[in-house]
Amino acid sequence: MSSRIWENRENCDFMDEKKEMLLKEIGALSKGVFEKARKEVRDGARLIDAAEAIERYIRDSGYGVAFPVNLSSNEQAAHYTPSVDDERVFGKDLVKVDIGAEKEGLLSDCAITIDLTGENAELVEASHEALKNAVSVVRAGARVCDIGKEIGRTIEAYGLLPISNLGGHGVGENNLHSEPFIPNYDNGDDTVLEEGMVVAIEPFATDGKGMVVSGDSLEIYSLVRDVTVRSKEARMALAEIRANYPKNPFAARWLLKAVGSRFGVYAGLNELRRVGALEVHPVLVEASNGMVSQAEAELIVEKGGCTVLTEL
Repeated sequence: MSSRIWENRENCDFMDEKKEMLLKEIGALSKGVFEKARKEVRDGARLIDAAEAIERYIRDSGYGVAFPVNLSSNEQAAHYTPSVDDERVFGKDLVKVDIGAEKEGLLSDCAITIDLTGENAELVEASHEALKNAVSVVRAGARVCDIGKEIGRTIEAYGLLPISNLGGHGVGENNLHSEPFIPNYDNGDDTVLEEGMVVAIEPFATDGKGMVVSGDSLEIYSLVRDVTVRSKEARMALAEIRANYPKNPFAARWLLKAVGSRFGVYAGLNELRRVGALEVHPVLVEASNGMVSQAEAELIVEKGGCTVLTEL
């Protein structure tokens, strides 16, 4: 799941043998999840059916869903997940599929772009090639600006732009976005990667201006503060969030069964937002409505390179 200009960075967790084995196990699931996504994301299919099928695949494989499946189309760069009773269907769209699995607090984060337009092969290739080239320079001691420089150089060689206010990030236990922030261009940040860090490299390429802004869709939330609320809807929503999603992002649609109605879900979430219990992750849209592609992989930083945990 994409990093916005992340402000609340916590120290990245480091590696031990048990954690490394479990991270490799979780990351290996990405191959099957991507295969499932390619079957479900197709012209005429409902987005909600695709999202729920992908999430069900993760759960049926014995893992938790680290965050709601993002199915962001065209100018949407990130954070679109279907709403309750969403009736949208895929058409000739450029779809970013951002996926994560969870086990014992450890998280995977990876993404691909599926081109249903048949017209954006170079855009898809640019972000994927930028990911591969960036991974090739990751090692303990590498500066994050040098990784960003490689991403930007690769994307610009296609006549496109990297999205400058999105980037990769560290991944900690129950902490999807931790230090360090990894830019998609050379931003001059000389922070160095350290051995044992878990990071997600996340190039975004666009034929637009190279910036994203917040859109209107508000479907992904995180619990940030426990509160006391008055309405029945907010109490029911909060009870479900406390029980099942206390640490990682969740989708509004995940609350429907517990709360009972679409109205109840959104009324409850609105009240929880007003009292400061929730952080909302709005859909991120390219500022000039340019088309956007994304590629993402998670990896472990090592002395002489890195171990890639998820599919490239």
